Amino acid sequence: MAMIIAVLTVDLYFPAATSLKDKRTVLRSIKDRIGKKYNVSIAELEFMDKWQRARLGIVQVGNDYKFLEKNMNSIFRAIDSNGGAEILDHSFEYL
Repeated sequence: MAMIIAVLTVDLYFPAATSLKDKRTVLRSIKDRIGKKYNVSIAELEFMDKWQRARLGIVQVGNDYKFLEKNMNSIFRAIDSNGGAEILDHSFEYL
């Protein structure tokens, strides 16, 4: 049985953020909710010093491509429906 690593990268824009504190409040909410609900690892990868941008890396390990793809699609939709951030770009890959 092979180990599959699914990686979702999402670039976010925070239109209402006027400071790093505003951005981090929204980002923390997204990370906490997604991490707990989907049992994934999630981290801010870039734009840490930009108050209206963020890049998140979301990773899940499993042995079933369909399960991982379903979870990553659900995570993408959950982030997209969040009112505080807009998705600018994203990518999905298996390692």
